[in-house]
Amino acid sequence: MANTKSAIKRIRRISRQTVVNKARKSRFRNALKKMNFLIEEKKKDEALKFLPKFNSELMRIAKTGIIKKQNASRNVSRITKKISAI
Repeated sequence: MANTKSAIKRIRRISRQTVVNKARKSRFRNALKKMNFLIEEKKKDEALKFLPKFNSELMRIAKTGIIKKQNASRNVSRITKKISAI
């Protein structure tokens, strides 16, 4: 257990930030699931409409450090290939 004043403050800060990070990671997973669902259902026009929002969401999450930028880019690239293959 933390025994200095600064360590106690950091524990409070970390617990608040953990909640924020979990919410962001959840948004990332939900966006990925939605896009994969659209691709599985072969809804190309809806997937193309959702692609800019998807890209923006992933890059925003990558910017905050929840996932790495290369990870976001790789996901967007793979999704774009899948959409064009429909």
